[in-house]
Amino acid sequence: MLEWLEHLGSGRRYSPHTLAAYRRDLVHLVELADDVPLERVSQGHVRRYLGQLHAQGMSPRSLARLLASWRGFYQWWAPRVGMPGNPAAGVRGPKAPRGLPKALSVDQTQALLDHTPPVAAEVTGQSAEQRHAIELRDTAMFELFYSSGLRLSELVGLDLAYAREPGYESSSWLDLAEAEVSVLGKGSKRRIVPVGTQACEALRAWLAARPVLAAGGDAHALFVGLHGRRISARVVQAQLARRGQAAGVPTHVHPHVLRHSFASHVLQSAEDLRAVQEMLGHASISTTQIYTRLDFQHLAKVYDKAHPRAGRKEPGKKE
Repeated sequence: MLEWLEHLGSGRRYSPHTLAAYRRDLVHLVELADDVPLERVSQGHVRRYLGQLHAQGMSPRSLARLLASWRGFYQWWAPRVGMPGNPAAGVRGPKAPRGLPKALSVDQTQALLDHTPPVAAEVTGQSAEQRHAIELRDTAMFELFYSSGLRLSELVGLDLAYAREPGYESSSWLDLAEAEVSVLGKGSKRRIVPVGTQACEALRAWLAARPVLAAGGDAHALFVGLHGRRISARVVQAQLARRGQAAGVPTHVHPHVLRHSFASHVLQSAEDLRAVQEMLGHASISTTQIYTRLDFQHLAKVYDKAHPRAGRKEPGKKE
């Protein structure tokens, strides 16, 4: 069991949060199996375990996630211990209703991104120049979130550019010249996502101010905090919530809301669900489908046309 978690962590680079969830799911399995060795667990056992948890009040969504964890574990472990098959493979999990993720309207998103924060009151240890650099950084982060539909972990992991040196190699990076980011997402799957014009402009403004915060800090990180170290996910969450509140957005704004908004707004204008799936880095098209119930016929290669803030030029087109 621990070997599987080790495999997911080091081999497939799953996040600590995901690994902790898998560990809890496997603890459930061990507790339910009781005196039955895990290598002797059958489909009948799995169905009975799910029935017990359902009777105890576990939701269909949680049961489905639990089953997926067990299925993944046995897929890896069963061949190693000589089991005839995966006992969770043929078991259907309960269907949970899949609602549309919360997303801002186009107008709300524009208001959030166009909002000019008031001059912050003096903060101990921060100069006016540092406070201005922080505002430019935040604007660049939020524009990039919405422009490219990144996950929070992907955004904070971005480097200024690809770097390879002794002891260090970039996993995700910005290519401003090509207006794109190269991201190593879930399951170590790499994807390249375009960056719109307004996000590029915000990034250039931030890069000009970055030395104010980064002096003597992290030489590679695209976004850094006050002391020059790579910015943390918590800081991004707090700054985005602050911007949303100041802009008068009538809901709590967290990073995934901007990812949902990106997906929803592009799909309103797009015609090919699979292209959006690629941009989001979803392993399954069904995950992307939750953003819409409309029939999409064919997505033009129209990131520019579909995205409200893209405005990217067509190749070879002069201004």
